[in-house]
Amino acid sequence: MGLPITRRNIGEHPLSPNLHPVVDRVYRGRKIRTLAEVENQAQGLAHYQNLKGINEAAKILVQTIRQQQKLVIVGDFDADGATSTAVCILALRQMGLKNLDYLVPNRFDFGYGLSEGIVEVAHQQGAQLIVTVDSGIACLAGVARAKALGMQVIVTDHHLPGASLPNADAIVNPNQPGCEFPSKNLAGVGVAFYLMLACRAELNKTGWFETTRIPMPNLASLLDIVAVGTVADVVRLDHNNRILVHQGLQRIRSGKCRPGLKALVEVANRQLAYLSATDLGFVVGPRLNAAGRLEDMALGIECLISDDNMQARLMAAELDSLNLQRRAIETDMKEQAESLLDGLGLDNEALPAGLVLYQPDFHQGVIGIVAGRIKDKYQRPTIAFAQQDERKVKGSARSVPNLHIRDVLEEVNSKHPGLIDKFGGHAMAAGLSLDTDKIPVFEQAFVQVVERLLAGTEKQQDIVTDGELDSHELDLSLAHQLRLAGPFGQGFEVPVFDGEFDLLSQRLVGQKHLKMVLGYHGNEVDAIAFNTDVKQWPNPNVNRIQVVYQLDVNVFRGQESVQLLVNHLEAL
Repeated sequence: MGLPITRRNIGEHPLSPNLHPVVDRVYRGRKIRTLAEVENQAQGLAHYQNLKGINEAAKILVQTIRQQQKLVIVGDFDADGATSTAVCILALRQMGLKNLDYLVPNRFDFGYGLSEGIVEVAHQQGAQLIVTVDSGIACLAGVARAKALGMQVIVTDHHLPGASLPNADAIVNPNQPGCEFPSKNLAGVGVAFYLMLACRAELNKTGWFETTRIPMPNLASLLDIVAVGTVADVVRLDHNNRILVHQGLQRIRSGKCRPGLKALVEVANRQLAYLSATDLGFVVGPRLNAAGRLEDMALGIECLISDDNMQARLMAAELDSLNLQRRAIETDMKEQAESLLDGLGLDNEALPAGLVLYQPDFHQGVIGIVAGRIKDKYQRPTIAFAQQDERKVKGSARSVPNLHIRDVLEEVNSKHPGLIDKFGGHAMAAGLSLDTDKIPVFEQAFVQVVERLLAGTEKQQDIVTDGELDSHELDLSLAHQLRLAGPFGQGFEVPVFDGEFDLLSQRLVGQKHLKMVLGYHGNEVDAIAFNTDVKQWPNPNVNRIQVVYQLDVNVFRGQESVQLLVNHLEAL
């Protein structure tokens, strides 16, 4: 049958004779028109002055630092929120602020963002200024409460604003109306980093560093943390974000990163020198996220800001343990969700246009991941609900291409006022809450809107590849050049190739990973497919396969070799 493969349209004209032809092809397949678009030097970053509200925010921060007022950062309980908080804590400490604390709303007690409850906690701690990171743009009531209690508020966020903006003293968000910042894809940590740049410049203008003899902070030293948050939040890697991630990766690969990041990489048995942007998303991000999903994100933040190697290692080990627990819960929930769908007695084609899943014992912390896994398997936008309290459920939504999930919720909300308590999010992911007894009505409304918006689009998504490689191109030189051609990620996809190979040997390693030796035009190459279906593989009856793969460098006992990371395989 063969895999449903579409090859990228690469255009006719090479970018440069100095590039390897395959790297050139990869760039053109991602609509790169000039080499300037893949330059990753720091001077190519958009200037902070382009962010609306940043000068006002910087002036407030400078006043707070000069007067040593109490500042409380209010973060979010995911990796972007943790990295945003860490960047602000480390930068403001380096700038001389001593009266500094942070709060992360525990998802089980306070819910998301600057709620009125978390404002009360900040007030009790003596906060004179609250700075939100990776949240706040939708927290109108929380900001109003903080102002009523006499506190100043700076909102830094990257989420899409609603019809009204909070009454903050300053708002920094590239997606707010009237902001001309060229990258609308900054993660929360990117916005926080830019605010710290503006604050340093404003402090320098006032002569602060000269008079206090505080050394001017090197904020580039925080780019390792910025890179992690940017990749982990799965924002689009436009040119500006690629520069941020590249600069951070350079620091990580050279070992010039925070002790906590180093420890998180080591606990995952990865090597700093070979780390890729993808590893930040699949290795570091989930371990940070595990704290916020199962317990308290403070552990992730403390790991990032720790200066003590031993303490960082202990915290990284605890985060790794939480991540294992998270995986076990997620696997169990995914199986429950699949049995729910199987219980409908429908084949894949007969399933509704959108899937709504709910079990009373679903864990709030991992519903987003489960929704994503089910969406990937069935190619349907999916919302998984978990019980929030006695009366309400909390949902996490994941979407498919060509469907803006926040817009879907907006339409459901406008057609059925009062059905949804609150919602927010992006094109591909969103969150919401509603009364438990309203799930059936919501499900019906959600499916109707999705059906209408997806009418006429194909459910089966083809696998998009960068074409075939010749046998002489399956070498270490090209593997290294592709690794350095990135960073790759959301919106600037990792290069994948397709081809037909002889299956010379196959065996399972680590319970469900398929290790193979493949034959290709007389040459042999190692390959591995992670998390394969063990009911299908290994299969001694198969001796030829079609695969979609990444060209990778495998390092074993200090020796490098080419390895294909197989994303999809099918017997021929």
